Amino acid sequence: MSVLNIQTDRLAPWAAYCVVGVGALIMLAPFYFMFVFATHSRTEIFSLPPPMFFGDDFLTNLKILTDHMPFWRNLGWSLYVAIASTALTLLFCSMGGYAFAMFDFRYKNALFGLVMATMLLPSFMNMIPTFMIMDMLGWIDQPRALYIPTAANAFGIFLMRQFVATSIPKDLIEAARMDGCGEFDIYLRIVLPLLKPALGTLGLITFIASWNNFIGPLIVMRSPEMYTLPLALRSLQSPVNTEWGALMTGSAIATLPLVVLFILSSRQLISGLTTGAVK
Repeated sequence: MSVLNIQTDRLAPWAAYCVVGVGALIMLAPFYFMFVFATHSRTEIFSLPPPMFFGDDFLTNLKILTDHMPFWRNLGWSLYVAIASTALTLLFCSMGGYAFAMFDFRYKNALFGLVMATMLLPSFMNMIPTFMIMDMLGWIDQPRALYIPTAANAFGIFLMRQFVATSIPKDLIEAARMDGCGEFDIYLRIVLPLLKPALGTLGLITFIASWNNFIGPLIVMRSPEMYTLPLALRSLQSPVNTEWGALMTGSAIATLPLVVLFILSSRQLISGLTTGAVK
């Protein structure tokens, strides 16, 4: 019986690795075929069996893509909106989280509860009010309509508040005040450097969400040259004559920055999400 238990203990980790490996292959398969199809023509993509390895039509697909839409302009707008959204979110959410964690003011808990309650609202409920407000401000077809409304979001404020409350001692803030440091200097010189793990996590999440945002541009953007990549690639589809090779090429190019960003910052993401979970 003991021999059987020993063999079971030895096989259990390998079984877990096999399950995880199979799951990883299944999840990575769509990405692999997207990159493979980006190098094949539409005829080859729909052949039986479909191509399993890379082909020679990438440049041809890229030319079709750029002929049908202002792809590089759309890519530039996506990059601009994602960077602006990330920068503003990090600024306002870190300020809000720091204030909720370190300051005592009237109705603080009620205000924080109100902020958290906004996370319960389904996103589709914001579509019509968002369009009406952007139209009233004259921001229709303007990139600012994509990054300013989401700059101070509930998730970001909550994440920053939890990180500040668990990782930055109040004695440090009080000591800085006693030394004559102003509130903004405390935030800029003391709080922000200590918030790097949380800022990295929130920045990565915000950048990916902004880069992949489809509903926002669909609501407020009107001109094809002002589209971000998700909406621009969707406009390439047609009921009868979709250039799937070109579409896969655009999707692959749009995915590459996210893959590189995640590879470079995956450790930072895990660190930011787990910091403060264990004391």
